Amino acid sequence: MVKIRVEVEVRPTEDLEKVRKALLNVFEPGEIKVIERSKGYKLIVGESRSYRSLVKIHELIRRERIMDAARSILRKGVIGNMLVFKVNKQAALQGRLSFVESDSESPMGAITFIVETSNPYEVIDWLAPKTSMGKPLWEKDMPKN
Repeated sequence: MVKIRVEVEVRPTEDLEKVRKALLNVFEPGEIKVIERSKGYKLIVGESRSYRSLVKIHELIRRERIMDAARSILRKGVIGNMLVFKVNKQAALQGRLSFVESDSESPMGAITFIVETSNPYEVIDWLAPKTSMGKPLWEKDMPKN
């Protein structure tokens, strides 16, 4: 069974709807909620129990032609049965995909993905397969939920 949680902070100077749009440009949540935090900060949380919610990431990795870079970053994000990675919020708002390895790379904050699954490497092989000369060596089907 898979559980996917995506979080993005909304700072007091940001438009809630623009941040929501950034999230929705890279993720299709089963449900989405806004959590009020202190000093005007909010947190948008999207959750899903289906790999289908990661289809936009799958498509953007191919459109941006960043399979090798994506695979490298995703593999670094495996922690036990979890896959954790971050993408740039500003790029996501523009419909682009830019992975960040630390929060300092995304001055307005990042969108954080937490994927709990029995086999994170199967998810990585689907999202970002190995390549040779820029071409995928395989295309895996979406993992089963």
